[in-house]
Amino acid sequence: MSYRVFYSTGVLAAIALISACSGDQATEQKRLEAREYYRTTNTVIPAENEIISFPPLPDTDSSRLESNPDRNAYFGDLHVHTTLSFDASAFGTTATPADAYRYAQGEAILHPGGFEVQLAQPLDFYAVTDHAIMLGLVNEAADTSTEFSQYELSESYHNINDSVDGGLFDMAERNLIFNHFFSDVVANLLDGTFDNATVNKVSKSAWIETVEAANAAYQPGQFTTFAAYEYTSSSGDKQNLHRNVIFRGSDSLPAVPFSRLNSINPKGLWDWMDTLREQGIESLAIPHNSNGSNGAMFAFTDWSGNNIDQEYADQRMRNEPLVEITQVKGTSDTHPLLSKNDEWANFGISPLRVASTLPSEPKGSYVRNAWQRGLAMAEANNANPYQFGVIGSSDTHTAAAALEEDNYFGKIGSLDATPEKRGSVPASFLYGTLIKLAAPEMIDEVDGETYLNFQNYKYWGASGIAGVWAENNTREAIYDALRRKETFATSGTRMKVRFFAGYDLANVQLDSHELIGTAYKNGATMGSTLQASDDRAPTFLTWAVADPNTAKLQRVQIIKGWLESGEHQEQVFDVACSDGLSVDPQTHRCPDNGAQVNLDDCSRTANVGASELKTLWQDPDFTAGQEAFYYVRVLENPVCRWSTWDAIRAGEKPRSDLPATIQERAWSSPIWYSASGENNYFVN
Repeated sequence: MSYRVFYSTGVLAAIALISACSGDQATEQKRLEAREYYRTTNTVIPAENEIISFPPLPDTDSSRLESNPDRNAYFGDLHVHTTLSFDASAFGTTATPADAYRYAQGEAILHPGGFEVQLAQPLDFYAVTDHAIMLGLVNEAADTSTEFSQYELSESYHNINDSVDGGLFDMAERNLIFNHFFSDVVANLLDGTFDNATVNKVSKSAWIETVEAANAAYQPGQFTTFAAYEYTSSSGDKQNLHRNVIFRGSDSLPAVPFSRLNSINPKGLWDWMDTLREQGIESLAIPHNSNGSNGAMFAFTDWSGNNIDQEYADQRMRNEPLVEITQVKGTSDTHPLLSKNDEWANFGISPLRVASTLPSEPKGSYVRNAWQRGLAMAEANNANPYQFGVIGSSDTHTAAAALEEDNYFGKIGSLDATPEKRGSVPASFLYGTLIKLAAPEMIDEVDGETYLNFQNYKYWGASGIAGVWAENNTREAIYDALRRKETFATSGTRMKVRFFAGYDLANVQLDSHELIGTAYKNGATMGSTLQASDDRAPTFLTWAVADPNTAKLQRVQIIKGWLESGEHQEQVFDVACSDGLSVDPQTHRCPDNGAQVNLDDCSRTANVGASELKTLWQDPDFTAGQEAFYYVRVLENPVCRWSTWDAIRAGEKPRSDLPATIQERAWSSPIWYSASGENNYFVN
């Protein structure tokens, strides 16, 4: 007993020492000054203007490939971090961009936790999006053979990933790296220890490695990759404003990607993208984790607090036609406080700002609310900056997307590599005791058990996937699908969703081989605008196909948003039910199909649900002349959540304060009904 006490006390003291004593007083003062500087100063270093060329890719002519005019569904992930991201490297990730692309194609790779991870089925496309800010710098500091490793700030990072034990000492040290590295780099820039060229040199080298890995893995017609990265910005109070930037091609690209060091204001990024576009370098940006933006992502004003005008709206939509609606750190469809009559609104809710314990304001943070705000802004001044489509992606920081509830291995490398660290099973006596004493706010007491609550991992999910409808699996076709917003998102499964609207679809035959061709010819598809036609009510075509490897479909819904006397309004309509059930015309809901989950082993009710659901629908409350948007949400039968799988495999009972089951789902991009004749942001 005395040994256990001594050991625990010693470990606790060491953790406290590591956490508190990360530098002398002068170093800490420099860090404080650096943090204040980059929180309040728009530009830390000027953007690079150099353009570099990459060797042309062989056999990339998509015209040689079979093309489907009715378009195919392709599934991918456009938000992936590797060892070149400062935080991923700090958390023990050693997988490279090349490793990430091997994983996406179905190969097993090594997780920082020391085990192999592998997808149940390969993806169709993938993009490594390492943070542009400090790109490659932690690895450069760790490698003692490099010039950057010789600076004093690099000493504590030498060979950091030679050994990843995942213990409390290791976790404490890695959290310090994450917390201090950025401010240390900025402090060294400010005092002249090194200059802009030093940072840009490292970032340029890492960026070239990223692009070369994407080009090497690209297989037109089979597997698509993109040159891409993440622009990482936030306000001083941690309002998340991050974006992933996806380039259409890779022949000519900027030598150094635009980062937070170049501008804290996202408009700086858009200006840079516009300048590149004038030089023939096409790209788009995809905001993510709006749920953690505290209302800043979809505000009524611009960065300076001015009302949004047409010029701002045009620039934002030109550069940001899409939003990431779901990922590991939460789903941003809607919030129960915003959609009180939506029984399925409480899904994937992560209530905090990113990397913070501060709450995030729902208004201005969720996608459905943003679409409603866009209608209001267009009504006020004809400027709608929020007429965007949706995708899902993972935001993995291990190079490997954890997309499956029954195979979830976290996202933060060594920090959430085990069920105990994720808070899905009770903490060990040692960990529980130490954390209670050192950081009681990182403990949850539930059902008489002690659970770790590191970084609120308990809120995270095995999500998500980007779906596109494209003629073939090439960069050109998939990028163009992203640009025209013919996209959908899923929470991790491979269900397919189609959505059309038109005035000549009411009598189409749902079993016709010409169905999709007719819909394209006579209607508008997801992501586009349907113009008013006198007082005619449009007909909507929805078609959802289940992922054969997961649960079957329960229902298809169409969600409508509009304004009434200046107030936001919304309505959820069930439009197709499984198992031969019919929608109640009064409640607009399908009856319960009886699908259940056995929490002893996660088995599901057999022979319940649909392999596909297809229907034609008209809005019973349609009002001619009323601007509106419509989008599809598809719900599967319930399955065990990842936390329940963790508990069952460990022989533990699932936590009572977490959802035991979830309903995996998909969301389409909207179709906007325009009574005004405006169609500013639809690209054919």
